[in-house]
Amino acid sequence: MAAIAAARAVPVGPGLRGLQRTLPLVVILGATGTGKSTLALQLGQQLGGEIVSADSMQVYEGLDIITNKVSAQEQRICQHHMISFVDPLVTNYTVVDFRNKATALIEDIFARDKIPIVVGGTNYYIESLLWKVLVNTKSQEMGTEKVVDRKAELEKEDGYVLHKRLSQVDPEMAAKLHPHDKRKVARSLQVFEETGISHSEFLHQQHAEEGGGPLGGPLKFPNPCILWLYADQTGIEALKQVTKRYARKQNRWVKNRFLSRPGPSVPPVYGLEVSDISKWKESVLEPALDIVQSFIQGHKPAVAPMKMPFNETENKRSYHMCDLCDRIIIGDREWAGRVWERHGEISHIKSKSHLHQLKKRRRLDLDAVNTTEGQSISPDCDKEFKEKGFSQQHDEELKSSI
Repeated sequence: MAAIAAARAVPVGPGLRGLQRTLPLVVILGATGTGKSTLALQLGQQLGGEIVSADSMQVYEGLDIITNKVSAQEQRICQHHMISFVDPLVTNYTVVDFRNKATALIEDIFARDKIPIVVGGTNYYIESLLWKVLVNTKSQEMGTEKVVDRKAELEKEDGYVLHKRLSQVDPEMAAKLHPHDKRKVARSLQVFEETGISHSEFLHQQHAEEGGGPLGGPLKFPNPCILWLYADQTGIEALKQVTKRYARKQNRWVKNRFLSRPGPSVPPVYGLEVSDISKWKESVLEPALDIVQSFIQGHKPAVAPMKMPFNETENKRSYHMCDLCDRIIIGDREWAGRVWERHGEISHIKSKSHLHQLKKRRRLDLDAVNTTEGQSISPDCDKEFKEKGFSQQHDEELKSSI
C-alpha cells in the first residue's frame, strides 16, 4: 500500500488527460474456469484496487448464474464495476458504449490513486480498453440505436453481396475479410457509408499515430500489466466439450494478439499456470503480487514475459482462393502454415477436405488421360500436385489410394 501511495501521477504535457501515470492498469486474461475472478478479488483486497468487468454478458441485469457473476458478498469485499447495469431487454448496447463508460471509470479509479483491475472477459471489450482500435461513426456520436439498426440492416443481406460491395469501396479491407464474416464486413461498409472514408484508411491513420503499432493505435493507458492464467493440455481436456472449444479460442486470441505480435504498442504478458489449484498461492497469487508490485515500483518484474516464435513475413490477413474446394482462406498460416496437432488446428492445404478434393481431381485427370489400366500419372498432373505444396509422403499416399 505504501508503494501505491508513492506512485503519484506527474504532469508531462499532452497525453492521457495531460498526465503520465505510474500506477499500472492490471488486466487479467484467461479461459473459462482458470480463476480470473478469484485472482482479481485477491489482488483487489491486497492492493486496494477496484475491479472492472470486461464481459459482454455480465453488463446485463439478472442472469447471474449463467454468466458466472461474482456474488454480492464478493462485491462487498472489493468494489466491482460494469456489472448488472443494462436492462436485458436492451438490444443496442455496443462495445463503444462499454468503452466509453469503462474508460471513464478507470480514469476515476486512477484519480483516487487506486489500481484498476480489468477482468476478461470478452476479447474485443478488452481490446477497446487497451488500444485505440475503434472507429467512431457519425451516428455513434448521435446515439447507439441508429448504429445498430444500420448494421443490422446490412447483416440481413447475403454475405457475398456485402463483400462484393465492400471490395468496390474498400478493396484493401475486403481482401482481409471472409464473406462469411458478415459482422465485420457490415461494420466496414457502415464506416464508409457514414463517414465517406474507408475503414482501412481509418486504421492506417491509427497505426501512424505516435505510439501506434501492429495492433492498432497507441495504448490508451501507459502502464498495462497483463496477467494470463492458463492451464496445461490435461487441464483443458478435463473441461466439457463446449467449454473446451471456448477455452482454446480464448488461448488462441492471447497467443495471436499478444505473444506472436511484437511491436511498440504490444504490452508484455506474464503467464501464470493454474493447472494445479492446490498450489494456487505459490504458483499464481504470490507471483502475481510480485509482478504487480514491480510495475508499481517502476521496474521490470523478476520473471520474464511470455513469448512465442513468430514469422515476420507471415501475413495474417492474406487472401487465398482455393479453386478445388471453392473456398476463400484468410491468412498465410490458415492457408499453408504449420500443423498444430496439439490444438486440433491444421492449415487448409493439408486438411482432409482439401486432400479429398485433390484426390477427386486427380482421379478425374487419370480417367481423362489414361488409356490403359495401370498407366502412370501424367506429368502435368504431378506438377500441379507438387505446386500445391505437398510433401513426397503426401504424394505417395495419394498415388497409392487412387
